[in-house]
Amino acid sequence: MMKMLLAAVLAVGTSGAAQAHVTFESAETPVGSTWKAVLRVPHGCEGEATLKVRIQIPERVIAVKPMPKPGWTLETVKGKHAQSYDYYGTPMTEGVTEVVWTGELPDAFYDEFVFRGMLTSGLEAGSPLYFPVVQECANGVERWIEIPAAGQDPDSLDFPAPGVKLLPAVAGH
Repeated sequence: MMKMLLAAVLAVGTSGAAQAHVTFESAETPVGSTWKAVLRVPHGCEGEATLKVRIQIPERVIAVKPMPKPGWTLETVKGKHAQSYDYYGTPMTEGVTEVVWTGELPDAFYDEFVFRGMLTSGLEAGSPLYFPVVQECANGVERWIEIPAAGQDPDSLDFPAPGVKLLPAVAGH
């Protein structure tokens, strides 16, 4: 009986630790489609409020539009793409490379940060796509930027970048 109780406590403790990471609400999305990304920030930095959330947009994610948050300042950083991408007949050679929200999220609360973007058809279905995030607080920073090596379990990382599994393109898109 004691072993079963210990196993249950360990399972709950482990699942709670995994939920402490910055993650996306959707775990997967098809290539060649527009994706609504909902980034979940579950806590601050060691008890401090989150003051800034920065998310890096990887290459091949284009036409990014972040959603404003009441009480937060929104900024986008733009840059050149490595190549030209077709966006419904319009060539895109530059776009948003980083989205920055600045405000205050007390450590006791959770919030979501939303943007949408087109996942170009050149992305490889079946593989994950990672979006490094930096969470800034008054006296600390959480850098959710670790990307697992091929075959490495992302749960083995201390500060994994949030990712989404790429599914095959949906017919007609």
